[in-house]
Amino acid sequence: MSERTSNPSPEPATLRAALTKPVRAKLAQVVTHLTSGSGPSLDYTSPPGDPGLFGPESVCWRVHADFTAMMVGGISALMLQSLHPLALAGVWDHSTFRTDMLGRLRRTATFVAGTTFGNRHDALALIERVKRIHLAVEGVAPDGRPYRASNPALLTWVHVAEVSRFLAAHLRYVDPALPVSEQDRYYAETARIAEMLGASAVPSSCNEIEAYLKGMQPALEAGPRVQEVVAILARAAPRGALMRPAGKLMFDAGVDLLPDWAQQMIGFSALGRLRGRLARSGVRAIAPVFRWALVNGASKRARRRAAAPVDQA
Repeated sequence: MSERTSNPSPEPATLRAALTKPVRAKLAQVVTHLTSGSGPSLDYTSPPGDPGLFGPESVCWRVHADFTAMMVGGISALMLQSLHPLALAGVWDHSTFRTDMLGRLRRTATFVAGTTFGNRHDALALIERVKRIHLAVEGVAPDGRPYRASNPALLTWVHVAEVSRFLAAHLRYVDPALPVSEQDRYYAETARIAEMLGASAVPSSCNEIEAYLKGMQPALEAGPRVQEVVAILARAAPRGALMRPAGKLMFDAGVDLLPDWAQQMIGFSALGRLRGRLARSGVRAIAPVFRWALVNGASKRARRRAAAPVDQA
């Protein structure tokens, strides 16, 4: 009588990994679609040893690494930026955001990821590309004032509105205990990008950012165009049963992330502000899912690149 042998059962961890791998890959594909596909193709994996403009020990590598916080911060930044009539006029006249808001979010994500995590060559090329684009963006705002996207003061406003919301999202959803000294370092690091784009008098600490935003308030307004930007953002949730609820949460969380004075200026109702506060728990619930899915995101590829030994050939 021959002895029968049976194949051993797979280990639970192995089986679990096999079952979840397709789900993780699908979710990563959806997320990648939201943050890439616009602009130049960037190589985050080479050359070996290249730290890019900042390197893995920088604070901006930490702040810009979390997909969920960056999406919430990016949505909030677009609303805040739109309060400047000249910044909004440039986008209104020279952008397809009204028909392709997700495309605008992708372009912003590409620039931020590329200048943060890209190799030095790609990061500098991105900056030069945006500078060339800015030179062609000029016109006259509805109030009769001329505008130029390359205007140093306007570049400073766009930069501050953006990085202040990125850091606010990081503090709310990733690391509320980030020391003020590290927050200052974040602003000092990212000020370099604004200055390379042509911005002037760029604030580079928490106190300077707060003073700048306070000083800018008299120059801001929330007319019909701002209301349309907000409405487009609210409707721009990505397609698909998986991402649509997450997109709605991120929009509400983006409203919540605005400074109180900006929420009041735009005219969000008490119900809208309440939805924003309620969205916090939902965003905190979905954030770990996106982190689990993005096992090979730009920040992780960049860390491997920076740590790789430099070829001696």
